[in-house]
Amino acid sequence: MRSPVVLAVLSVAAGLGQAEAQITEKVPPAVETMPGAGVIGQPRRVTLEENRSRKRHQGDWGAFNWGNGEFAGFGPVGVYGVAPWAEDWSSKKDPRNYTDFLDPLKAIRLNESGSIWLSLSGESRIRNWYESSPMLGTVNRRHSGRFTVRNLLGADLHLGPHWRIFGQLNNGEAAGWNYYGYNATWRRRLGVQQLFVGYERKLFGAKTGVMVGRQQFLDAPSWLVYMRETPNVPLSWNGVRGYALWNRIRLDLYNFVATQVTRDTIMGGGFDDGTRLYGGNVGIALRPFAIGGEQVHSFLDLFWMGFRDEGKTAAVARYKGSEAGTQTRQNGGFRWYGSAPSFEYELGGVYQGGRFHPGTSSIASRPVSAWAVRGVLGWRHSSSFLHPFLGVQAEAYSGGDNRRKEGTVGTFSAPFSPRNGTFDLTRTIARANIVSAGPLASIAPRPFMNIRIRVPYLWRESMNDGLYNSSSPFSFLSGPKLRQAGRAVGLQPQGQVQFQLQQHVNWQIDGGAILLTHRMRQAGGKNGTYMLSTLTLRF
Repeated sequence: MRSPVVLAVLSVAAGLGQAEAQITEKVPPAVETMPGAGVIGQPRRVTLEENRSRKRHQGDWGAFNWGNGEFAGFGPVGVYGVAPWAEDWSSKKDPRNYTDFLDPLKAIRLNESGSIWLSLSGESRIRNWYESSPMLGTVNRRHSGRFTVRNLLGADLHLGPHWRIFGQLNNGEAAGWNYYGYNATWRRRLGVQQLFVGYERKLFGAKTGVMVGRQQFLDAPSWLVYMRETPNVPLSWNGVRGYALWNRIRLDLYNFVATQVTRDTIMGGGFDDGTRLYGGNVGIALRPFAIGGEQVHSFLDLFWMGFRDEGKTAAVARYKGSEAGTQTRQNGGFRWYGSAPSFEYELGGVYQGGRFHPGTSSIASRPVSAWAVRGVLGWRHSSSFLHPFLGVQAEAYSGGDNRRKEGTVGTFSAPFSPRNGTFDLTRTIARANIVSAGPLASIAPRPFMNIRIRVPYLWRESMNDGLYNSSSPFSFLSGPKLRQAGRAVGLQPQGQVQFQLQQHVNWQIDGGAILLTHRMRQAGGKNGTYMLSTLTLRF
């Protein structure tokens, strides 16, 4: 599993001279080589034509190629994509289209005509992080330091114009001092991350396809479902997905069972039948409209998503402690986002219904009624030297009433590793019973450098519900302290500096603090700071 490291390190030596060429060409901006999810706060917007250039590798997705390509439903794609199989390297079958010394590995001809070809991909991520009081001081590990390494190696075999087989292996290592929380999602000797068969062809004027097997799924709001960024082993699913893309409308249907990761075996332990994800999505590339003389490109997604999970992530908080069980939730929602030369916005919402089934059979099941809303609005001045983006982000996730042992469960649940829009990669505070609002800003002083700052203030949506981390409620906030601690949680300033040192090398520094209110500290929480340094090598 050292191939990604070796190849990417070699790329530094061979490719540093190409960095200036990338800066000059500016297609795409070097800092967008691996774009993140979400249309807000990207260093610069790019046009549909630029996305289909020889320097980017989005598919032929019609109007959905706008921006980072996330609107097509396969995750964001720049030079590289979050899902490697979403990248289109077919142009590299012709050596005249080479722009990088590793391009021969991206389209290897296996027959004379080139109809059968292989594309290789790889990633090695090395991360160091420090936390002064992890998880608000609840894990009893002061000044914790962690060191993690993740390797991913993939192969995409194209068998003619319609069929493909994609496979990806993973392994992960984790160490450090005063560390905590390591499990099978952090340490893996070797595992099959993805393995599926795909078939694609034109049907009724649309690019239609079906994917069967183990795969990443990214066609949902990233704040609801994403790829499990923080641990070493990304999230993957087993099942079937079908899609159809016309120029301005797309459809997506899926039915998945989660991948079991608690056993360190080559297949990751097989299927986790207790965790399921299913649903559908309709995406519309709306006709451009004008505001203040500026043309706005916008997209609307309407989705229905059902999921089932059990164990720790499905537990319902009680006045003291929690109640284990199984939950089934149906999510109906939308996301509407768009951009113009000088402003960008995103608005989304979801309603959750369903039922919670307590682990004790003598207790009756309880209905679920929860909700979430999220909005971002910002101004951008791309033509200036710093290319600034200034905006405000607000989000709210419903809470419940922990005093009740029966009746409706009102706490919002997002158990499948959502991308943390607050940039806090430690995921100390999760999206449940929380309201967050504050300014955000970014600048790109050089094409290979981006700086982002966000300073949200946090409140609890319900004073009768606690505060949650990524897997459970914080134990210090229960019983009488639920109301004694007050509604305000505190301030969470964060910053991020990203350097795309070369096409294959990205270095990112994240830092921040959680500054709790006096009443929250009296209840038992502790202030904390964190710092992460992440070096990613990719081809």
